Amino acid sequence: MPARTTVHQDGESKNYDIILDASFDHLREEAERIGAQGRRVCIVTDSVVAELYLCQVKEILSSCCREVHVFVFPAGERSKTLDTVQQLYETLILHHFDRKDWLVALGGGVVGDLCGYGAATYLRGVPFIQIPTTLLAQVDSSIGGKTGVDFSSYKNMVGAFHMPRLVYTNVQTLLSLSEEQYTSGMGEVIKHGLILDREYYDWLMEHRKEIAARDLRICMEMIARSDEIKRRVVEEDPTEQGRRALLNFGHTLGHALEKQLSFSMLHGHCVGLGCLGAMKICVDRGYLSMDDLLSCRAFMESLHMPVTAQGISEALVIEDTKSDKKMDGGAIRFILLHEVGHAFVDRTVTEEEMRRGLSVLRNKEFNL
Repeated sequence: MPARTTVHQDGESKNYDIILDASFDHLREEAERIGAQGRRVCIVTDSVVAELYLCQVKEILSSCCREVHVFVFPAGERSKTLDTVQQLYETLILHHFDRKDWLVALGGGVVGDLCGYGAATYLRGVPFIQIPTTLLAQVDSSIGGKTGVDFSSYKNMVGAFHMPRLVYTNVQTLLSLSEEQYTSGMGEVIKHGLILDREYYDWLMEHRKEIAARDLRICMEMIARSDEIKRRVVEEDPTEQGRRALLNFGHTLGHALEKQLSFSMLHGHCVGLGCLGAMKICVDRGYLSMDDLLSCRAFMESLHMPVTAQGISEALVIEDTKSDKKMDGGAIRFILLHEVGHAFVDRTVTEEEMRRGLSVLRNKEFNL
């Protein structure tokens, strides 16, 4: 079994740790260490995760917390709304939660984002713990304090920055994921290497077989390295005023694709497609080689990630990018690569460039 490890968070991120473990065995001591003992706790989770881990986590927290309540909502992106948050508020009010009581997000990105937003806004802010159970949440959404919900089919349009007090990752949960859920997380993992760490990106390529097989030793190292990349960026720019925007590589097109596909494709897969589209723009500008794009695409295919998006309107995807929350003074803050491992913010990407970028997603045999 892989060893327990900690990725330390410092600075403006409010000194929380990211614990990587192969079980939930140390959850109680971590909860006690950060001051949750003796308090009311509400575990927020979805209907799928509840069947797998709720009883175990509730039992552990019940051994150190005064009361443990549960809020379960239907699994899926369609539940990530203000209506669900309102139901959470009602649960907390009914059980007399105060500012020193805690929320616990047990689940994937939807659970973490929704619970985090509830924690950020209930009584103007209560502490919360992230217990991510999907690869995507473990390497991305549980870290950095971005919380929020969708509004009228627009992704994460309502939100707040609210740092967790602890991120506790049990890598064993990866074994319960469907292949689709697991490979969705790889969209964010690959992104981390593309934007800031060529050595890590090459390491991912070299270990693609172990990653595909969910070798937990390799997976723990992969998660730790991705978490470290995000940690560095978030510490420098916790509220996305500058460098943190680099983490949005692949997201401008990815979020628009997600909306056009009515959320039928998982977020991480859409991010992966958005990365390919953005890489095509970089190829056209002469920043990347064609081999860079083709090798990334082949890597995604080897992991059984989608590399095409059928039945989309490129014009509508481009139109939806104009409603993206990353707009800045009427211009899209598009993230591009000077080379693999070196991302930058660009405000000059044209609609024609986006159209050409999206063209690589039409079919598996595309004409470049």
